[in-house]
Amino acid sequence: MSRRTRRTATTLASVLVSALLLSGCGGDDEPAARTPVGPPHSSGEAPAPSAGSPFWVDPESDAAKQVRQYEAQGRTEDARILRRIAEQPVADWPAGDDPVPEVTRAVSGAAAEGRTAVFVAYNIPHRDCGMYSAGGSHDGQAYRAWVDAFASAIGEASAIVVLEPDAVPHIVDGCTPAQYHDERYQLLTEAVERLKRQPRTRVYLDAGNPAWINDPGKLVEPLRRAGIARADGFSLNVSNFQTNEAVRGFGSTLSGLLGGTHFTVDTSRNGDGPLPGDRAEAWCNPPGRALGVPPTDRTGDELVDAYLWIKRPGDSDGQCRGGPAAGTWWPDYALGLARRAKS
Repeated sequence: MSRRTRRTATTLASVLVSALLLSGCGGDDEPAARTPVGPPHSSGEAPAPSAGSPFWVDPESDAAKQVRQYEAQGRTEDARILRRIAEQPVADWPAGDDPVPEVTRAVSGAAAEGRTAVFVAYNIPHRDCGMYSAGGSHDGQAYRAWVDAFASAIGEASAIVVLEPDAVPHIVDGCTPAQYHDERYQLLTEAVERLKRQPRTRVYLDAGNPAWINDPGKLVEPLRRAGIARADGFSLNVSNFQTNEAVRGFGSTLSGLLGGTHFTVDTSRNGDGPLPGDRAEAWCNPPGRALGVPPTDRTGDELVDAYLWIKRPGDSDGQCRGGPAAGTWWPDYALGLARRAKS
C-alpha cells in the first residue's frame, strides 16, 4: 500500500503528465441518508466471527491459507497465533481491469452467512502519484466502466465500500498535480453516485489520517467536491497506525465541519500506535506494530460507524525494511502483528 503520512510534492518527478480533464462537481452540505450496515442477526445464523461484528470473513484469505500451511508443517503455535488474523473480517481489494469475479465471490460468501462484505475501490487514474502503489485505470472512461462493473456485481447485497484511499488527501497535499484535480473530483463524485444506486451499499470517501493532513479544515472543500454529501461518510487511518484516540478526535472535528458526517476507522495495525519518532518511511512496514481493535460496528461512538480492518494485516506496504512489493502477503510480518495483539 501507499504512504499514508504527510508527503510533499517535491518527491514526485515521476508522475505522469497527461489525463482527460473534466470539470469538478460540488455537492450540498447535507449528509446522505444512512443505509444500515448489515442485516439483523437471528439465533438461526452462524455465530459472529468476532464479538459485535456483522462482517464477512473470507475462508480463502492469505491468512487462512497460511494457517492451513502452518498446520500441515506442524507449526501449530504459529497457526494458532495467525488465526487472530485469519478469523477476522478483512476488506477485499478487487484488483485488475475486471473487479467482477472477486466482488461476486465476496458478496456471495457474505450473503450465504447473512453478513456484510467490506471492499476497497482502489483504481483511480494516477493512483498513488507513481509511488509504491502506482497504477489504476488508464483514463477516466476506463475508471467509470470499472466502477460500474464493481457496483453491478454488488447488486442488492449488503456491502461497505471504502472509496479510493489517498485520492482526496493527495489533492490536498499537492502530490497529485493540479491538472488532474478537476477530473479526479468528477470521477469520485460519479463513483459515489454509482455505488449508492445499490440499495444496501454504504460508501465512505477516504480522508487520510491525522498525521498526514493535520488540519481537518483543509479536507472540507475537497471532500465536498468529491461527493461526500451523497456518501455515507468518510474513512480514516487506512493502512496507517494512528491510535483510535487520535483518529476519533480528528474525525470528530472533521465531522463537525461537514455537518455531522459519520466515519469509519481502520484499526488493522494500530494496536501499538505509530512508530515512535520522526523516522523516514515510518508508514512503510514499521517494526513492532500490533493488530488493533477487531472489526465491529459497536464502537461506542455515535460518529464512528465501524472499526474495520481495511489494510489486510500481513500485506506489505512496499519494498522497504525487507518487504515484498506493495500488497503482497508477508507471513513473517503478519505473525509479528498477531503476536503483539492485545485482544
